[in-house]
Amino acid sequence: MSCQEPMPRRVAGEIPGSPEAPGSLEIIVLHTSTNETLDALKTAARLADGLAARIRLLVLETVPYPLDVNHPRDAMEFTKRRFRTVAENARIETRVDIRLGGDYRAMLESALNPRSLIVVGGTRGWWPAFHYRLARRLEGLGHHVVFSAAK
Repeated sequence: MSCQEPMPRRVAGEIPGSPEAPGSLEIIVLHTSTNETLDALKTAARLADGLAARIRLLVLETVPYPLDVNHPRDAMEFTKRRFRTVAENARIETRVDIRLGGDYRAMLESALNPRSLIVVGGTRGWWPAFHYRLARRLEGLGHHVVFSAAK
């Protein structure tokens, strides 16, 4: 599914990994929770400021095995509208990329180009949380990761 609407900031719905202008810098913000993602978007906007970079908000929705990936139980239009609203409030051009699938890791790895710049929002505590471990794993795969700790 692809959804593009003319808006002050270009915001797209689900765009299946098509690269835009070759050689242009893209900062990927990996959706975690709402507050963590908003903090990560602010961090990405600071990184992108002055670099002529664009931001891609990557939303990975895992669909449980017995359900059909093409017809998820959740209302896809609601999900698109919610993230479109988040992206509209960003100061930098932001594209929303929503992907559905059964395997989170496979979806994530297929959505990234080699050596991608990724901002992951999360919280830091005395015990490493899932998103912090995910950031370390992405670095191990050769990506550049900025961990944005929510306050």
